[in-house]
Amino acid sequence: MNTSSAGKLTRIACVTAASFLVCAGGAWAQSSPLGGGGGSSVPNQTQLGQSGGTMNDQLQYGTMGHEVEREQNAAFQAFSKEHDPAKKIQKGREFLMKYPKSSFNEQVDAGLMDTYRTQADWNNEYHYADQALTLNPNDVDVLATVGWTIPHVLKPSDTDADQELDKAEKFAKHAIEVLAALPKPHDLTEAQFTAAKARRTYQAHSALGLVYFRRNDYDDSAKELALATKDNPNPDQTDLFVLGADLQNLSRFGEAADAFGGCAQIAGALQNQCKQSADAAKRQADVSKAK
Repeated sequence: MNTSSAGKLTRIACVTAASFLVCAGGAWAQSSPLGGGGGSSVPNQTQLGQSGGTMNDQLQYGTMGHEVEREQNAAFQAFSKEHDPAKKIQKGREFLMKYPKSSFNEQVDAGLMDTYRTQADWNNEYHYADQALTLNPNDVDVLATVGWTIPHVLKPSDTDADQELDKAEKFAKHAIEVLAALPKPHDLTEAQFTAAKARRTYQAHSALGLVYFRRNDYDDSAKELALATKDNPNPDQTDLFVLGADLQNLSRFGEAADAFGGCAQIAGALQNQCKQSADAAKRQADVSKAK
């Protein structure tokens, strides 16, 4: 890995989008609020999770050269500072067309990915993410973002659902590998760098947990979601809800009640369901102990 390629941290917009967690069939689907193959769904929180989408900084590897033409630099700065989504998309597309060999292109691709994500335009999000990763396969922000998004918005009826889950798994695992060896940018303190890496690591484990849950692999899903929520100062509500579902499927009812209880402490679309599920899991735990 090229240790000199770590880019400066820059601010990116927080992401909001409407997404739906459409859950797979199986024992849990038959008996839980998540629903089964009949098309019912549970709304994920509109803020794309504390573990997926609320990043206010970046740990991406830059591809910026030392000498950039003044015109390119001005155009890139205009793109970076634009807050209106439609104008940002226009400026980004124009930049890529006008400067196809620019050293800024990876950052423009990643910026377009984030902007399209705010519009819930998943196809374009994935398109520009793929372009960014072609330029830099180790961009942890792109890897973690897309790895997290796919299992949250995927429809099990999609013809390429299995391939998309494989892609999300690959991206999330690679993000974890890159983060483990990522050099600290010179303009961050050790504490800032540790916190930034932790946020992306939580996000990657969250992605894997949702991928395995959709495959009905409750054991691996529970392991990943435990990593995504343990010691996380801002655990994702959906992660805790699905963790509870995993543990319930594994007949670990007391632990399921704890996970649902943690979910119920977070304001959001799943709060009431988590309260009900926590009570149900406690009853199941009591019955299991009485046997």
